[in-house]
Amino acid sequence: MQEKFKSNVYVMYTYCVYLIYNSFVAQYMPILNWIGKDKVVNHHLDVPYRVLEHQYGFNNGEESKAQTSSGNKIIHGDNLEALKSLLPEYEGKIKCIYIDPPYNTGNEAWVYNDNVNDPKIKKWLGQVVGKESEDLSRHDKWLCMMYPRLKLLHKLLADDGAIFISIDDNEQANLKLLCDEIFGKLCS
Repeated sequence: MQEKFKSNVYVMYTYCVYLIYNSFVAQYMPILNWIGKDKVVNHHLDVPYRVLEHQYGFNNGEESKAQTSSGNKIIHGDNLEALKSLLPEYEGKIKCIYIDPPYNTGNEAWVYNDNVNDPKIKKWLGQVVGKESEDLSRHDKWLCMMYPRLKLLHKLLADDGAIFISIDDNEQANLKLLCDEIFGKLCS
């Protein structure tokens, strides 16, 4: 009886230490703020669902109009809308996600435009963030672009899933704080 009592006390002690640690971390965890954050924090909820319609597939390396049984999907379009369209079928089911977002170097002459001043991004920021978007730094724009996409990726990720993100030093620190906020501090 005394042995059981000791183990229960230990479990309770461990649980209390865990709660105290978590409340300490939550209280003193760095918070990332930027211009436009208040407009994009829940933007993923405003993105309309789109129905994915089968256009083509590949069977033995050949393009085919017929449905395939591979389970793979090639989606052309805005990645925010594409992620939202995957939710009904895949929410909480994806085991592994890899993304390679723009590194935000400001380099427009690279293999692809790595600058957040792309006309599509500017238009989207104007619609979502409003007049404030005219005063955003390139880091503010990058954060506004990334936040709703990471929120949707979090919804798609299974509880035991993993996300891998390629990034360089331009936004690594901001990405770490974004991921801590969205996926949880203990998950990164």
